[in-house]
Amino acid sequence: MSGERSTERRPDRLRPSVARLARFVGRTLRGEWHAIVVDPVRQLARRGLSGLLLAFVAAFGVIFFHDIAQHPTGAVWVTRLGGVKADLPLWLSLLRTPVSLYVPALDLPVWAGITQLFLAFALAELTLGRSRTLAIAYATTLAGTLVARLMIAVGPGWSGFGLPAACGHILDTGPSAAVVGLFTYLSVIRRAPVVFTLTGGSMVWESIAVPNLAGREHLIAVGSAVVLGLLHGRRTQVRALVHSLVHSLPPTRRTPGPSPTAPTAPTAPTAPTAPTAPTASPVLPVTASATVPAPATPHPTAAAVTSLER
Repeated sequence: MSGERSTERRPDRLRPSVARLARFVGRTLRGEWHAIVVDPVRQLARRGLSGLLLAFVAAFGVIFFHDIAQHPTGAVWVTRLGGVKADLPLWLSLLRTPVSLYVPALDLPVWAGITQLFLAFALAELTLGRSRTLAIAYATTLAGTLVARLMIAVGPGWSGFGLPAACGHILDTGPSAAVVGLFTYLSVIRRAPVVFTLTGGSMVWESIAVPNLAGREHLIAVGSAVVLGLLHGRRTQVRALVHSLVHSLPPTRRTPGPSPTAPTAPTAPTAPTAPTAPTASPVLPVTASATVPAPATPHPTAAAVTSLER
């Protein structure tokens, strides 16, 4: 009888937990639906097709470069304009990175990629604005490019961090890193776990299933987007943190030491100077009323003459 009572009590105890879990999942999905779908649709209804300018430019850019790459001469020019590899000089890779956002990978279906690209840029532009959308897309793509160069420079080993030098001849991911970065950034700032799982989780599975350069760059794009998403809206806190770190550093003091200049030659002793004559004391002004005429004294020669005349 006691065993039957315990089995009857277990469902009663689990029912509140299951109900709370169901309410939590419902609130999360409803909030994600409004944040990812409803709010962008409202922005689209308010702004019109002008709110999808970046999405149309990105989609038409991919179609344009894909059509040009079907010809041998066009493929050469597409590679020269937007082909980024790790064996290229850094300045050339940085110069080609903005164009690489519109250069599709040749081994992937272009139309599926265009759909994802259009949706990512459309949602980001309606939610974040044009300038921030471009900044996030470029930052995540550039992060993948630079870290991939670092992995190849390190070489194989380092607990799986490094990559062989042969990966330096492979083209970068192109617009797919920007797509993954935008979806991840939106899912972080909008608190959308379903979108984050579909984007970040799929990239983790891809990197495990097919450990290649593209999978590594996608993971880097996801990580950089997560960091940027966590810093969203915390500009004041970041500035205060940087300011406090700068002021907490001890001031550098320079210890006095010998001057690095060559020693100067000793100067010759100077000859002693002759004593200068004493200067006359200043004459005080005498007024006319203070002067008294002194009695005239007879000259000795004049007195002798007068005595002889006598």
